[in-house]
Amino acid sequence: MSLGARKAATSDPLTRAQAIATVADYLDARGVDGAQEDARALLRAAAGLTRLELAMTPRAPLSQEEARALSRYAARRAAREPVSRILGERGFWTLDLAVAPSVLDPRPDTETLVETALRFVAERRDAPLSILDLGAGSGAIACALLSELPAARAVAVDLSQDACAATAANLARCGLSDRAAVVRGRWAEALQARFDLVVSNPPYVRTEDIAGLDPEVRLHDPALALDGGSDGLERYREIIGDLPRLIDEDTVVVFEIGFDQAASVAALMEAEGFKIERVTRDFGGHERVVAARLGPPRP
Repeated sequence: MSLGARKAATSDPLTRAQAIATVADYLDARGVDGAQEDARALLRAAAGLTRLELAMTPRAPLSQEEARALSRYAARRAAREPVSRILGERGFWTLDLAVAPSVLDPRPDTETLVETALRFVAERRDAPLSILDLGAGSGAIACALLSELPAARAVAVDLSQDACAATAANLARCGLSDRAAVVRGRWAEALQARFDLVVSNPPYVRTEDIAGLDPEVRLHDPALALDGGSDGLERYREIIGDLPRLIDEDTVVVFEIGFDQAASVAALMEAEGFKIERVTRDFGGHERVVAARLGPPRP
């Protein structure tokens, strides 16, 4: 789109509020959900504004440079590129994380995993917990947990070298590098240590379902981070079968799952001697997280 064309048709430059309305209409007409909020986020980025600054100055005129930047951003969003990938960052938990092309875009659903894990270790918040994050991707989960557990240390594992680099970059961005190690490998195969908390958001989309995902996911998230095999459960099988050697009965294992996978993942875990402690629903009401321990469930 071109905000310059809109400007040329009027005697005055667009205000920030007018630019937001124009972009929102443009995105809405192209079937983009959340067009108004996306337009605000893109305008803030184009003009270098905080939310408060934008709220205080809606009638300020848009400069030509800002209009050009906003036009480019709007065209990319209309092509179904996520705002987080356009801007290169995403708010997750209480953190601002970089979003690299090589990793899954962190989503609010995964905050349910963080919340669930923290609930299980709440009484040990200041203890020197050891955390294992399998399939770390952007490092969002490890960063969020370390930000809440000041004495904890984490090992973040990913098969992708680019994902390992993205995790390391976000740990550094959040000032957490001194309490974390990043390891390239297939799940926990190369590890020998024991852990107090294991977390993972593995690929869980059925292979045949990937083609039907929203363009924001299908076209921009790496297939390695999506494909869970023919039934969506292959990665859980790989992880669960290897976990008992790295944990004890006090260790909590927390998985993110697909909306219809709670019973299946629970059955896989129970077959390996785990007892399900909790199934947590996400903000949309879907079963999103399974938490378990080896041995009988705690009272």
